[in-house]
Amino acid sequence: MFLNSKMLAVCIVALLYVSGVRAQNAASFKTDKVLLKKFEGEFKSASAQYQLLAQRLKPDRFPKTYYAKTDSLETSNSGWWCSGFYPGTLLYLYEQTKNKALLTEAHRILKSLTKEQYNKTTHDLGFMMYCSFGNALQIAPKPEYKEILINSAKSLCTRFDPKVGCIKSWDSNKPEFLVIIDNMMNLELLFWATRVTGDSSYYKIAVTHANTTMQNHFRPDYSSYHVINYNPETGAVQQKRTAQGYANESAWARGQAWGLYGYTVMYRETKDKKYLDQAQHLARFILKHPNLPKDKIPYWDFNAPNIPNALRDASAGAVMASALLELCKYADQVDGRTYYSAAQTMLRSLMAAPYLAKAGTNGGFILQHSVGHIPQGTEIDVPLTYADYYYVEAMIRYKNLNK
Repeated sequence: MFLNSKMLAVCIVALLYVSGVRAQNAASFKTDKVLLKKFEGEFKSASAQYQLLAQRLKPDRFPKTYYAKTDSLETSNSGWWCSGFYPGTLLYLYEQTKNKALLTEAHRILKSLTKEQYNKTTHDLGFMMYCSFGNALQIAPKPEYKEILINSAKSLCTRFDPKVGCIKSWDSNKPEFLVIIDNMMNLELLFWATRVTGDSSYYKIAVTHANTTMQNHFRPDYSSYHVINYNPETGAVQQKRTAQGYANESAWARGQAWGLYGYTVMYRETKDKKYLDQAQHLARFILKHPNLPKDKIPYWDFNAPNIPNALRDASAGAVMASALLELCKYADQVDGRTYYSAAQTMLRSLMAAPYLAKAGTNGGFILQHSVGHIPQGTEIDVPLTYADYYYVEAMIRYKNLNK
């Protein structure tokens, strides 16, 4: 069959479209040069904040939050799920500023975290070890970091149960196997472990966990439950609930952010389109939700009863911004620009009042107005280490997209 010139032109255009639809690149995004310029000062300001925070820390203690009314810093030991964010943020900021004081502090606190590579009582080893030693391996590597991360991945895998098809999140004395949406964030460590060891068992566990979570954690509108309670003997779902959100059937904001970020990572690591589709479904739920404010920093729960007077959660906004700045690279042109634009708005919001703390305040934390666990009455409208971590990560991702 021979094609005339008009038909040939149409075919060429179609082929170019199909080949380019998944080849999003930074050149197609509308860069905010003013925002990029602000990053230079923000990295320096954030570095000064973290040096202030470091001065208040006692040996072997990790920052959790700060209470301005009493000028009190709340800290934890290395076993707390957030322990990796402080060294991870120090390393991110060192990478951007080359401030050696940050690297020195990171090396100091990493020594206190090292023993957690053998911790088999938590599912949060991705947060704890990959956000810290994973960053260190990329930014300021030492020979021992690789082995620490491999041991961390081995420890995490001990919590996987093939009957359930998931990594256990919370231990319980009851006949239940509890899995939370947050656990999607720990799978990146397992993909790394397969790459460096050649052992595919890590990869298979990560994929199995993600598939089981995709099947059971999401409602028809792609909002996520926080906790799924499985029968440990049969793997059947016993209960679906939301522990840190407003209600069992509500959409807890940070839970939606964890899912968005987690399935974006799943697509990056596997190139399986079903994970890209899932990430985009979650992005659309968030960005098209009628209760998402104009500044795109979400209320702590999309269904909080006192919206528009409900508390915002800067941590959820930071995680969403960082996730969208990766997802935009994998989506088609139209969706990619939507995600990129939304992340820009989130960053602009976080870089200004009321979210960005004034220099020398906030106990050394960068961001204000995050929400930890309202139902439990803890960490309400305070700074949090993971808000800072994903905020800095989002700035770096935006900067790298626009090189």
